[in-house]
Amino acid sequence: MAWMAETFERRVSPDAMWREAQSAIVLAMNYGQGLDNFARLDEKSTGVISTYALNGDYHDIIKSKLKNLATWFAKASGANVKVFVDTAPLMEKPLAALAGLGWQGKHTNLVSRQLGSWFFLGVILTDLKLPIDQPETDRCGTCQACLDICPTQAFTAPHQIDARRCISYLTIEHKGQIPEEFRKAIGNRIYGCDDCLAACPWNKFASAAHEIKLKAREELIKPSLTELLKLDDAGFRKFFSRSPVKRIGRDRFIRNCLVAAGNSGDKSLISLVEKLQSDQSPLVSDMAIWALGELCQ
Repeated sequence: MAWMAETFERRVSPDAMWREAQSAIVLAMNYGQGLDNFARLDEKSTGVISTYALNGDYHDIIKSKLKNLATWFAKASGANVKVFVDTAPLMEKPLAALAGLGWQGKHTNLVSRQLGSWFFLGVILTDLKLPIDQPETDRCGTCQACLDICPTQAFTAPHQIDARRCISYLTIEHKGQIPEEFRKAIGNRIYGCDDCLAACPWNKFASAAHEIKLKAREELIKPSLTELLKLDDAGFRKFFSRSPVKRIGRDRFIRNCLVAAGNSGDKSLISLVEKLQSDQSPLVSDMAIWALGELCQ
């Protein structure tokens, strides 16, 4: 983990601890796996899960480490502290950029000369005033590989993204039915999308994660759509018991798998898709109708 600090100037929240915050210590943790993300997209009968979700839930893993570090820091300094890992309306990426940990690329994510794009961010707020680190220089130059690669053209301009078109949003955060205009572009991505990250040339400096809890589970790298489409709620919870995938629930996940099935061209999936037309969840049954229509063409 690397750390940097940036004076906070009490700008973040009405919360008492945040009002008193003088500094933010921003930390990065590598989750790279060394996978060929684009090759996984070519295997249409399997699903592609975003790299960050191929093992344990990063919220739990990083928060535990942050709490240990924050406890040590508080005892050593006598300062008050509070930790955050994507768990509050705190702008981690701008803070990390100000702290010199990296710069926000044209895809809006942070890029590091040492870690590429494959890393998580965590923040420790403290009421102790710390020395200010220098911001990193934007090193994207004229490159726009991340913008050009987006399957749904979610970037309206460099550093600007329309979340309603983003596959990560559509497959993870969106609770309704996925708009038909985006289904073909989603391909076999069943949880998130890494295309804009994977296209970044700075990833040539990225290395594989050292934290064992972030090492990819083999069964999640290329999971069979045949097996995924069979999951009921209990089976889903068991299969993804240690994964952030679990938080979207079985129905949204199977909705995503049905989009992948419809795009797969794999007619051996037809019988499974037919059964899902009578699923109790409209998210599943309605998408099964679409997927069956695609497979039977």
